[in-house]
Amino acid sequence: MSGKLLGVLENLNRIGRAINQIGAEAGENEHVVLQQIVESAIKVVPGSAAVIFTYDAAKKSFDPQSRVSAGEFVQGLAGERPRQKGFGFRAIEQKRPILSYEEADLEIDPVKKQQGALTLVCFPLIVANEPVGVLYVYLKEERCFTRLELLMLENFTNQAAMALYQARHLANVSRDLARKEEQMARLQRASMIISSRLRLEETLEAILQMALEVTNAQYGIFRLLDPVRNVLVTRAFAGEGLGHPFVQELPLDQPSISAWVVQNRQSVLIPDLTAQPWSRIYYPLDANLSMKSELAVPLISSSGRLEGVLNLESPRKNAFSEEDRILLQSLATYAVIAIHEVRLLDALQEISRLLLTQSEEVVLNRLVSLAKDLLDARGCGIWMLEEQRFILRVGVNEGNISLKTIVSENSCLFDSDEEILLIPAETFLNAMDQSVSSLAWAVPIGSLPEYGAGGVLLVYPVLSQGAEKEWEKKVLSLLAHYAEMAIFFSSHQRELRQAQEQRSVAEMFAAVGDIATNLLHQLNNKIGTIPVRIQSIQDRRKDLLAEDGYLSNHLAEIERSATEAMRIVRKNLSHLHPVQIVPVNLASCIQEAIQMANLGAEIEVQVENLQNLPEIAGAQYNLALAFANLLENASHAMGGKGKIVISGAQSSSWVEVIVRDFGPGIPPEMHQRIFELNFSSGSPSHAGKLGFGLYWVKALMIRLGGNIEVESDGINGTAFRLKFPLRRRPL
Repeated sequence: MSGKLLGVLENLNRIGRAINQIGAEAGENEHVVLQQIVESAIKVVPGSAAVIFTYDAAKKSFDPQSRVSAGEFVQGLAGERPRQKGFGFRAIEQKRPILSYEEADLEIDPVKKQQGALTLVCFPLIVANEPVGVLYVYLKEERCFTRLELLMLENFTNQAAMALYQARHLANVSRDLARKEEQMARLQRASMIISSRLRLEETLEAILQMALEVTNAQYGIFRLLDPVRNVLVTRAFAGEGLGHPFVQELPLDQPSISAWVVQNRQSVLIPDLTAQPWSRIYYPLDANLSMKSELAVPLISSSGRLEGVLNLESPRKNAFSEEDRILLQSLATYAVIAIHEVRLLDALQEISRLLLTQSEEVVLNRLVSLAKDLLDARGCGIWMLEEQRFILRVGVNEGNISLKTIVSENSCLFDSDEEILLIPAETFLNAMDQSVSSLAWAVPIGSLPEYGAGGVLLVYPVLSQGAEKEWEKKVLSLLAHYAEMAIFFSSHQRELRQAQEQRSVAEMFAAVGDIATNLLHQLNNKIGTIPVRIQSIQDRRKDLLAEDGYLSNHLAEIERSATEAMRIVRKNLSHLHPVQIVPVNLASCIQEAIQMANLGAEIEVQVENLQNLPEIAGAQYNLALAFANLLENASHAMGGKGKIVISGAQSSSWVEVIVRDFGPGIPPEMHQRIFELNFSSGSPSHAGKLGFGLYWVKALMIRLGGNIEVESDGINGTAFRLKFPLRRRPL
C-alpha cells in the first residue's frame, strides 16, 4: 500500500507542476492536465474508468467538447454530456460527491451500463464555492469505494478544479490584456487621425481668406490670448504683399485697438483710423502699408472665455459695414470652434500618450487641469466612491474655491439615464464657494451597480443656470471616458503585477525549498559528525581530559555549538517550506512577535485596536517571525531607544496592521529597493538569522494573498502597512 501511496503522491506532484505551467509559453494546456488527472484516477482505483466534463455556472450547462476520459470500457459519443437529472447535476447542485449506491432515485446512464459500468462516484469540481466541472469514476463491479480510494480521488478532484480555475483565470487575464491592447491601439489610431487634421494656423488662415473675400478687406490677422504672459500673440495673417506683421505680440497693458477689444469684450468698426482716439493707439500691420479703416471682433467662447481677436484692415476709409461686422462675428465663432477643437484634440493626444507611459495619478491630475483649462472653470476635481462616500482623488482650483475631501454620502443622483447632469451644487456637495455659482457639471466615471457610480468628474462653475452647452458636454464626456480608462488600466495592471508576483514567489519558494532541503542534508552530514567525534575523543581520552580542563571545556563547547547550529538552521529554513494556513488571531500573533523580538529595555511597544480585528488566514509562526523582523528593524532604526506603535484597522475586504516607528525614516527613492532580496542597509545581521529580511516578509504576505507597503518621507519615521484579505469562510 505504501508503494501505491507513493505513486499517488508522485502523480499529484506531476499534476501540480503541470498546473503551474498552464498558460506558460510552450507549456502544458488545460486538456493535457485533465488527461493526466483521469489517467491517475484510474490507477488509484484499478479496473475503473474516469471522465471529466467542464461546467459553465453562468449558463448552468456542461460543455460536451470538454470531455476528457481514461479507461477501456467508457466510450464517448458525439455530443455526449451529463444528463439533466443525473449524477453530475446533483453533484453540482449539492456540492458533494454522489455515490450511485447511496442514491436510490438515480440510475447510471444506460449507455454507460451497456458499456459495463455498475458502480459510480461523481465528484463536483469546486473552486471558491463555484462549480467548474465534474469527475466521474466508474467500476465494472458492484462494490463500494473504499475510504482510501475516495480520499485519493478527492485529491485528484481538487487538482482538476484548480487546473480549470487556473486556465479560466489566465484566459480572463489574457482577454483583459487583449482588450487593453485593442483600446491602446484605438487610442494610437485616434491620435493618428487627430494629427492628420489641419493645423490651427492653417485653419485660421483659411478663415482669414474667407473673411477677406466676403468683406473685400485686403489684410487680416488673428491674435490669440496668452493669459499667462497677458499678451496677444500673432497666430495667422493674410494679405497681398504682406510680410511679417510689424508687431508679433501686443501687451494688453499697453494701448492698442486689439487691447481695447479684449478689455471691453466687444467688436469695433473704425471707418477712419486717422481720426481720434484711434490714431493714437493704432499699430500698423506692416510699416510699409498705410491702413485707413479697421474691423475687429473678439473671439469669445460659449462659456464666456476670451480666446483672442480677429482684425481686418483696408487702405480705404469706410471699407466695412455693419453687415461686415455681423459676418465677421460669425466667422469669429467658427474660429473659436476651431481653436476649441484643436485644443481638445491636442489634449486628447497628450492624454493618449500619458495613458501609455504614466501612472494613474499623473493622468488624473492632468485630466482635471485640462478640464479646468478647456472649460475655463474655476475648479475641477475627480471624486471616487469609497465605502458609500465620495472621496476627493485629485483636484485643481483657484481663488477662494475650496475643494473638500468628502463630497456626499448620497449617490442617488446617478440613478438617471442622462450621461451628464447639470445639478444644483447644494444638493450634491458643498465643495466650493457657494457665492460663485449654484450649478455644476457632474459626469459619472465608471459604474458600480450597488452604488450607481464609481466616481464623478465635477467642474464648477462652468455656465449660467439653465444654459444648454453641447461643447461642455462633449469635453466632459471625453475626459470622463479617459479618466475611466486610466483607472481601468491601472487596476488591471495592478492585478497583472500581483498575479505575476505571486507566481514568481511560488516558483522561487519551490526552488529555495529544494535548496534548503539539500543544504540541511549536507549540514547534517558534515556538522552531525562533530558531536560523534567529540564523544569518541571523550571516551578514549578520559584521563587526558580529566587532567586538561581547558581542552575538556572547549570540546564540550564545540559539541554544544554544533548542536545549536543545526537547531538554528532547521528553525530558520522551516519558513522556506509551504506554510500551513490556519485561522490566526493577529493580537496574539503580535504579542508572540514582541516576545520573540530582541528589542532591549529602552524600546516601548504600544498596541492599538488589535483586539477586535477578525481572524485572518495565515501561518502563526511565520507571521510572528515577520512582525518580529519589522520590530527589530524599527528598533535598529531608532538606535535601540524610542516608541513603536502597532495599530489595526479593518475595511469591507481587508484587515490592516500598521507598524510605525519614529526614527529617521526611509527616503522615497528607497521604498521599492528595501524589499529586494539582495538589498542591505549595511547593518550587521542578527545572530541566528539568515538575513532574508524585508524580502521574506513581502514574499510571505504575497503567499498569504496580502501585501506590504512602506510609508515614509525619509524624515519623520516609517510605517509598514500589512494588508491581509478578510477571511470569508471558516478554515
